[in-house]
Amino acid sequence: MRAAVLRDGSMVTRDDVPEPVPGPGQVLVAVQACGVCGSDLHFAKHGREMLELVEQVREVPMSHNIDLDADVFMGHEFSAVILEAGPDTTAPPAGTLVTSQPILLSGNKIDGIIYSNTVIGGYAERMLLSAPLLLTVPNGLDPQRAALTEPLAVGLHAVNRSRILRGETALVIGCGAVGISIIAALRAAGVDHIAAADFSARRRALAETMGAHQTIDPAQGSPFDVVRPAVIFEAVGVPGIIDEALRMAPMSSRLVSVGMSMQPDTVRPAFAALKDINVQFVFGHTPQEFASALTAIADGVVDVAPMITDTVSLDQVSEAFEGLADPERHCKILVTP
Repeated sequence: MRAAVLRDGSMVTRDDVPEPVPGPGQVLVAVQACGVCGSDLHFAKHGREMLELVEQVREVPMSHNIDLDADVFMGHEFSAVILEAGPDTTAPPAGTLVTSQPILLSGNKIDGIIYSNTVIGGYAERMLLSAPLLLTVPNGLDPQRAALTEPLAVGLHAVNRSRILRGETALVIGCGAVGISIIAALRAAGVDHIAAADFSARRRALAETMGAHQTIDPAQGSPFDVVRPAVIFEAVGVPGIIDEALRMAPMSSRLVSVGMSMQPDTVRPAFAALKDINVQFVFGHTPQEFASALTAIADGVVDVAPMITDTVSLDQVSEAFEGLADPERHCKILVTP
């Protein structure tokens, strides 16, 4: 079987991956589309540092038992067609288009379908999924849009955790895939005014397409001089952004950090304390939010099609990783095995 794997910091295609065999409670699926996530790019360049950081955190929802000297499977934003169910497994019939949270259940063992030496992800022709976690893709939704359920769920989770009200103003700093998903989720929630800031003209245009009412180029001045947000979503993940946002934020506003910088950062707590600012860090999504994201896409509440800027084969995953580094070219690239 063919799959693209991370090897020595680069993505390479293998033709000799053993065929996965579904066990009890699992299904074998044929991958239809898998989005390339920014976290995959970061892991490819800084995997060792990421794993060392994770080892220091208690109760972290991510396995760090990964050998970077061996091939690493990736790909967690996927849609797939069921081929075969494992023994004593109740699942939708073969041929059904599904998606799932990126989790594989094997008896009492829980593995993330994110980075693994053994659990095959969505950058492959076939993979295993957990039958209890499957969601059937409704309304004849095509596989490419269905594959964007996971990133939209991340945006939905950030919006839910912010507890933003419809009449409040939101400012999204950073219009990469995460920021765009937050904008889409805010628009779906009926927020009256959504402002978005990014240096990239193309990303600002996409932000407007996905629901932003106002876009701001930080090169022309601080977005806080243009808009007075009740909730600020930080979706950049670069050191210094949080501190500057706290310095400029209005009194009694809320800052939601989704960017998740892996580097040490400096924040002056006085900026938040003096203005009574609530600071929230968020990650991932719940099963309910994942299901809600799929429903929003399938019902046409959120059109994720503008986010898809290219599709590539397994042989082109390496080029996709390179292409996503240019904000003027891409938002979301899909791998279609």
